[in-house]
Amino acid sequence: MSPRLKIAYLCDHLGPYHFARLNRANRDVEIIAVEFSAIDQTYEWESIEGPSEFQKITLFNIASINAQSVKKVVKRVNEILEDVKPEVVVLPGWEAPASLIALSWCLRKNMPTILMSDSQRHDDIRVWWKEWLKGRIVRLNTSGFVGGTSHIAYLSSLGMSEKMISIGCDVIDNSHFAQGAEDAHRKATTFRNMLALPEHFFLSSSRFVSKKNLLGLLYAYADYERIAGNMAWRLVMLGDGPLRQQIVSLRDELGLTDKVMLPGFKQYSELPAYYGFAGAFVHASTSEQWGLVVNEAMAAGLPVIVSSRCGCAPDLVRKGRNGFTFDPFDLCELTGHMAYLSGKECNRETMGKASKDIIEHWSLNTFSKGILNAAEAALEMPVRPTGLMDKVLLWSLIRRNLTQGLLRRPA
Repeated sequence: MSPRLKIAYLCDHLGPYHFARLNRANRDVEIIAVEFSAIDQTYEWESIEGPSEFQKITLFNIASINAQSVKKVVKRVNEILEDVKPEVVVLPGWEAPASLIALSWCLRKNMPTILMSDSQRHDDIRVWWKEWLKGRIVRLNTSGFVGGTSHIAYLSSLGMSEKMISIGCDVIDNSHFAQGAEDAHRKATTFRNMLALPEHFFLSSSRFVSKKNLLGLLYAYADYERIAGNMAWRLVMLGDGPLRQQIVSLRDELGLTDKVMLPGFKQYSELPAYYGFAGAFVHASTSEQWGLVVNEAMAAGLPVIVSSRCGCAPDLVRKGRNGFTFDPFDLCELTGHMAYLSGKECNRETMGKASKDIIEHWSLNTFSKGILNAAEAALEMPVRPTGLMDKVLLWSLIRRNLTQGLLRRPA
């Protein structure tokens, strides 16, 4: 038996979604996960318990990588890669300084790289000189690994050949949410009372930040509640963040205090039960690179209403079959979809089954196949020679991004 391909997989922080993906991929290739920081400054996930099937290395355990000097980060990244001796390196985008340092190391070693990206053209206002800079960085990589259709289009627009791009980086452990939802139903009385959930409700789950459009969701729901009257479903909004107080204030101002529940942030193990009791899922973001919560909802068997700005929408939502997409700036459209899905004419069971059927094609196996395809494509291509201009650009970005974040996401 030939030895497995050794891949160094770099990421900001290993969360539960990474563990599920990398455990599966490690059956097909040898994964060495290199996380930049043990601290996640965005999500409050609990530490992953139990052994992983892949090797894990953390660059900085106590403080964030953003608190380190350029010299220290460079030294640490180079030491780890020299020690690991991978055959291919997976890089998390074109912005993180550690990712750019690793790219520089790979170019010196003539080692192929896989650029991961879930950016879309419409995620942000595009400025020509930033696009030019990104294009230079993109073309230094050998292959790409992206979320789906819209991400292929954007990465190829920056200069990477479509034949070198694989899909499947944005998946979840579907069985975790499917099984968890079924378990909740088997113990329905206990779970529903414990979670204090209403009989019928729409569910949303996200960080409470501007781009998630939660204030817009509240306005749309208020219109829906007036239209549906006594037949209106409740709204359960999972999550937390800096806009929490604004959301509470608007909820109360709209007279929805008893209609909209805010249970707070829920851990990975707690989420499936909420999906299991929901009637439908709503994701209203004005900007969203993918939207893994949509995967979660579909794995749990829910119809979905998803903003057309979400990267997952073209690949996961089939109009009228498992849900609907909508313009997040057209709240009347969202209100109409909520009214339909909660109405008597809607066959939610059939739509929920369709969601499960669709999401089966976006599984941990999809991730494993995608990363292997990207690695094999990268190994077949010669590494592009690095000119002086690219070397200067790379190191300028490394230094500046550690302090100012020149190419911050979404980008």
